[in-house]
Amino acid sequence: MSQPKSNTHSVGKNGSTLIFVVDDEPMLLELAVVILEPLGYTVKTFRDPESALAAYKDSKPRPAIVLTDYAMHAMNGLQLIEACRRLQPRQKVLLLSGTVDQQVYRNSAFKPDCFLAKPYAAKQLTEAVKELLGA
Repeated sequence: MSQPKSNTHSVGKNGSTLIFVVDDEPMLLELAVVILEPLGYTVKTFRDPESALAAYKDSKPRPAIVLTDYAMHAMNGLQLIEACRRLQPRQKVLLLSGTVDQQVYRNSAFKPDCFLAKPYAAKQLTEAVKELLGA
């Protein structure tokens, strides 16, 4: 299987494109890993947005994409997007949700680059990621 091109994207330790996945549902984190890692991406998962943000601040380089759930406990996905974009204004973000639709960020100053409703098919996730990476 060929590696995703990473000429302008953040790369993980093994030289592949780095993706952060944030969701408070462990099964959905595992699903993202099962879908994305076989395609050659390096996936770091986080069960809460606070730990994801801490890792994001320390990440050198920063991830090419942040995939985040909307509905989480202490911080929602839009708040995480805002925090990441304050550090890296051009950060690519994919917002996932099974509880809200695209209207939730209509009036937000910090919008995701892409939205995917849960439940999603593996093909939908991979196509959204490839689109964000410009593949």
